[in-house]
Amino acid sequence: MGRTPRVQLAFPDRKVLNMRARAGDWVEVLSKQEILRTLDKNGRLDGLPFMPQMFKYCGQRFRIYKTAYKTCDTVSGDYSGRRLQDGYHLSLRCDGDAYDGCQAGCLIFWKAAWLKPVEGPVQVQYMPRRLHSSREVASPNRCTERDVLGATKHQDIGGDVRYSCQATELLNYTQPLGWWDARQYVEAYRAGNQTLQQLARGFWYLAYYYGTLAFSDRWGRPARWLYNRFQAITGGIPFPRMKGTIPVGQSTPRCDLGLQPGDLVRVKSYEDILATLDGRLSNRGMSFDAELVPFCGKIFRVSTRVERFVDEKTGQMRRMNTPAVILEGTSCKALYSGRRMFCTRSIHSWWREIWLERVSIDACPRTALSSHQAAARAAAEHVHSA
Repeated sequence: MGRTPRVQLAFPDRKVLNMRARAGDWVEVLSKQEILRTLDKNGRLDGLPFMPQMFKYCGQRFRIYKTAYKTCDTVSGDYSGRRLQDGYHLSLRCDGDAYDGCQAGCLIFWKAAWLKPVEGPVQVQYMPRRLHSSREVASPNRCTERDVLGATKHQDIGGDVRYSCQATELLNYTQPLGWWDARQYVEAYRAGNQTLQQLARGFWYLAYYYGTLAFSDRWGRPARWLYNRFQAITGGIPFPRMKGTIPVGQSTPRCDLGLQPGDLVRVKSYEDILATLDGRLSNRGMSFDAELVPFCGKIFRVSTRVERFVDEKTGQMRRMNTPAVILEGTSCKALYSGRRMFCTRSIHSWWREIWLERVSIDACPRTALSSHQAAARAAAEHVHSA
């Protein structure tokens, strides 16, 4: 994990990020020309694509959200851990502009070679630097912004458009990472991604899950009951891997609320949601993952109504047959995910509308309101009191 970033070869006087950077540290995204010099003709560094929408962040400063030393395999369907060299997340998500409006909102990966350490949030007004010679512009080995854009999609033999982004190319810039490799958990703490308490809770859950055979149909029932009793007393999360009540093969119910961005909703109780799932924890083809359970019963705002997304496995654009929405503040924490535990990717959670119910502003905690909504409630309360 200590390999020297390539940018040091091109910019020997440039202070670049190193692997001692931690979550919370301030960094600045290098200029467009400096980043282009680290890329091959396909707009990649070590196989990781630099996506066109990332250029707009050049010269700006951000805090490191997490050190992306590991991620998870969402391409092959294995969902195991993967190791990434010199990777970081900056709380910046893909807006889908270069991918015909994909709405998945994936967290962007950044290589250390594209960042430099800084000491504070002072904003830098980036001015593109003009190249000094036509020979440098015409160099056949130099990656250009047009190359980066051109690498985002191609047509296959059948004429279908296939997209290439950081999500679809994940297996090309990561390596397998076994769950037993203890170094990844040490790195999770050392990098500031997880606290000791969070690590302890994750290991406790796994020990209980496998040690009591809580996953089994025959022996797991009393273990799951004891888990839920203890969590109810302590105010914790119920056992997050219960089974749906609808037999596999039967149709699962649907409910269309017509939700739009900004709407307030409450996630239904875990018990109510299980009643909409089959034995595979699926509702009309969408799984209810264990990572969604901690959000049950809580109130959120709708962020996105998902209608189209790029399929990470095929690179094809897919359209949703049944409505799904993304809620603000709900993303995978990888706390109950076994082989990919403590994955840093924070993938957005997707919600069927049948798992949600509308709520009014009056039912929403003030901390969950936007400034506009809070002002509206304050005005209503003033009129009512008068």
